Amino acid sequence: MAPQWVRTARHQRSPPAGAVSWAPTIENVNAILLAGVVILLANLAPAFAPPTWTILVFFVLTKHPSSLALIAIGVIAAVAGRAILAIAFRRLRHRLPKGYVANMEAAGAALTKTRPRSLTILLIFLLSPLSSAQLFEAAGLMEKVKLRPLLVAFGLGRIVSYSIYVTGAHALRSTSLGSLFESYLTSPSAIAIQVVLVAGLIVLGNIDWTKRAGKK
Repeated sequence: MAPQWVRTARHQRSPPAGAVSWAPTIENVNAILLAGVVILLANLAPAFAPPTWTILVFFVLTKHPSSLALIAIGVIAAVAGRAILAIAFRRLRHRLPKGYVANMEAAGAALTKTRPRSLTILLIFLLSPLSSAQLFEAAGLMEKVKLRPLLVAFGLGRIVSYSIYVTGAHALRSTSLGSLFESYLTSPSAIAIQVVLVAGLIVLGNIDWTKRAGKK
């Protein structure tokens, strides 16, 4: 039997079930890095990817990493993924129909024409509870829309939402990653929202915003 001081040290190193850990340790660095890779890949997907919060909750429940580090890597990876997605759509604009691209550019010019409109766009990226993939795809197609302020707003909003999910994940101790993903990916409402957002992106680029602006 191990000495009393060894048993005491082992007991002190093991956090109680459901406890929220804020101090990063060597043991959970790999888990945090893996979470960052998974979150990055999910945010690179143009549609139908599992939301980042399900990935964060899974790692909290199964790997027990530092909550602070997990939130930080989650925000960084999500912002990086959306940035790459938006830039990719901006780089691939020339492969799309010229009329579609012209309409998206006109929409971008209309959305950023005044300061109140620009602030409204920032608030949408900051607070929107919907999937942000199509928002960044649209922003990428609108050349006049600056991506950096949108990414900053997106990141600030995710700091708050991810903190809520991570710190509250202990209430979902019996939930597995598979059930989280399955409940999202097979949810009729989630699928319908994704379809509507994709359709909205297509419709947005098929409206002649220059002509509409000229009528006003």
